[in-house]
Amino acid sequence: MSTQRTLVKDGHVLTMDPALGDFESADILIEDGVIVAVGPDLGVTDAEVIDATGHLVLPGFIDTHRHTWQSLVRGICGDWTLGDYYFGMRLGISPAYTADDVRLGNFYGAVDALNAGVTTLLDFSHCNNTPDHSDGAVRGLQESGIRAAFCYGFFESSPHGTQFGDHAARIADFHRIADQYFTSDGRLTLGVSLSEIFGLPWEQTVSELSAARERNALLVNHAGCVFGSPLSNGILEMDALGLLGPDMVHVHCTTFDDDAVWEALARSGGKVSISTQTEMNMGFGRPAFQRCRQHGIKPTLSADIVSLNSGDLWHEMRFGLSCARADAADAINSAGHMPEQVAVTAREALTWPTVNAADAMGLGDRVGSLSPGKRADLQIVGGAALEQHPVVDPYATLVFQTSSADVRTVLVDGQVVKRDGVLTVADRQSLTTQVDAASERILGRVRDAGRTLPGTPPGAFDAIEPITREYHEQAVRAAMAGRH
Repeated sequence: MSTQRTLVKDGHVLTMDPALGDFESADILIEDGVIVAVGPDLGVTDAEVIDATGHLVLPGFIDTHRHTWQSLVRGICGDWTLGDYYFGMRLGISPAYTADDVRLGNFYGAVDALNAGVTTLLDFSHCNNTPDHSDGAVRGLQESGIRAAFCYGFFESSPHGTQFGDHAARIADFHRIADQYFTSDGRLTLGVSLSEIFGLPWEQTVSELSAARERNALLVNHAGCVFGSPLSNGILEMDALGLLGPDMVHVHCTTFDDDAVWEALARSGGKVSISTQTEMNMGFGRPAFQRCRQHGIKPTLSADIVSLNSGDLWHEMRFGLSCARADAADAINSAGHMPEQVAVTAREALTWPTVNAADAMGLGDRVGSLSPGKRADLQIVGGAALEQHPVVDPYATLVFQTSSADVRTVLVDGQVVKRDGVLTVADRQSLTTQVDAASERILGRVRDAGRTLPGTPPGAFDAIEPITREYHEQAVRAAMAGRH
């Protein structure tokens, strides 16, 4: 069998591998999707050549939490609160999605990610209104060519828009998806997106955790993002029952101000995903960079919802670094002083969507750095754009001067998905035409159903809160019993 060989030649290579370091000019040899060598002038002559002269070469970015299906209503949440989002998106727009809308949304969202140099997604999939919707979500990711963890969500958007009779039927559909699509090792891996803790009876939360671990699936949950409510908390209860673990990605964590919670997260080996733009714009609170730093947790980044903000992790990294530096300076400023040095460097920020994120998703042995033996997921950045010249400090150029328009070439598993600024996995014009039409149909169904967007119904949270507190009390009783 012939070997497919590709040589990325003469780029300024930032490997994100401390053992390898960086090269002002180096080649990367790829064989059958695997990086086999990195170094200056490898002398290879029998390979397809991708000329990276004058460009920066670095690992593809990894997004640790994205609701990819929402790409079909891009920007609709621009002036929404979290309450508006919950009632408008998850209970209003989600039921109007057909199974093919979910497929197209995941395909388009994944292609949008690839265009920006994001080669791996954690797809927090919670528009699985029917088994067909679940299938559509997986197929959309498959068709795009991206690497992804498909994290099956059990959220019930509408009792009238589902074929699931009860929670057990949803668990059964998760196992069906696992058997149908995840029996072999490929670009897609399996995960579970937990329903918000205390949004369901405690035994149902435990059943979701058990189903995930039965399949060795990655776990992700919305954690600590609703002020004044137990909803999305539960870290201490899970800790008491031995349910936390290094296989979990905890998203947001902005409301956690108890050191005991952070100590439990750190002790469990759990990971944290920070969605800077969503958190700052929707009132979640300050991103948790400083808390992660205090407790030795390596942060990762996520775009969360392109129904609000860009899916471009360059923006997340830039805004995130600003937040991390400002948080670290707060105590110094409050004492009437100025910092003598920045608390977080640009290079450290670049670890958030690369090596840190790969470890968080259990993929540290496959991606996250340009190390021999890992899969060839990489991006080539630079070119003629004014903001890309001069490159005095490559990390500063990437963090502070770069956008998706500067991502010239992208490879996933050694396959070119974007070349010289042009996507190879989709026809841009045809795709955007399909997306515009699908968006009109979805919002038309919302209007036909008599739903008004946006707006949190009056008294809605007052009605929900007794339920969340009841489920919280169930978990507390279980945790207390577990201690004895």
